[in-house]
Amino acid sequence: MKLVRYTVANGSAQWGVLNGEQIQVTRGMSGEATGETLALADVTLLAPAEPSKIVCVGRNYLDHIRELGNDTGDLPKEPGIFLKGPNALAEPGGTVQRPDWTQNFHFEGELALVIGQSASHLTPENALDCVAGYTAGLDLTARDLQKTDLQWFRAKAADRFCPLGPWLETEYDPRDVRVQTRVNGVTRQDSRTSHMIFSVVDILVYVTRFVTLEPGDVVLTGTPEGVGALQSGDVVEVEVEGLGTLVTPIG
Repeated sequence: MKLVRYTVANGSAQWGVLNGEQIQVTRGMSGEATGETLALADVTLLAPAEPSKIVCVGRNYLDHIRELGNDTGDLPKEPGIFLKGPNALAEPGGTVQRPDWTQNFHFEGELALVIGQSASHLTPENALDCVAGYTAGLDLTARDLQKTDLQWFRAKAADRFCPLGPWLETEYDPRDVRVQTRVNGVTRQDSRTSHMIFSVVDILVYVTRFVTLEPGDVVLTGTPEGVGALQSGDVVEVEVEGLGTLVTPIG
């Protein structure tokens, strides 16, 4: 089942179930159907999440660790976690302006998930029960500031630095799916989630030892090798197998 978050002209954000080109309106992300239907062509899709926080995993693919020169020691023993705020969300298809305060603006395509119920101290057996759905995410990064700043706040968590979408797929197995990123039609990243050092289950169990994940929160699971710089006029496409394609023009 595909869940979409959207708005109509001069309206507030709503949720619905996407069936072909029709949206069955629901009361919230996991709410009951209202009986109203809308045409997909008549709405504007929004990022399919309403988070209090966006939890991100860094350095979760060995080849990505190598390409950034961080493979000088053993593999990570724990997931490397950083945060983005709700301000970082951007809608599918929405333009993200290239910031003038970075000289090295990078794309990082990855599998994302959205939490459906409050989750604390998860176990490997129940970790996936808290997931409302899966989607594609784009972790935009000011790579130069990531290296110079005390923390990654500017580099990772600036406004619109987390495009997400186009929808949530509720019935999905994330263990071995293809993740691709294209820039201007050229494939730049191409890997599978089975190559992640820490699986989706590992990530959820680890994070919820310290932080309670709330409904609507987003978890980004890390990016494979092939990251690179973006320029104004570029178009980024993140395609996760079975989840559709997230398109982000760079202004």
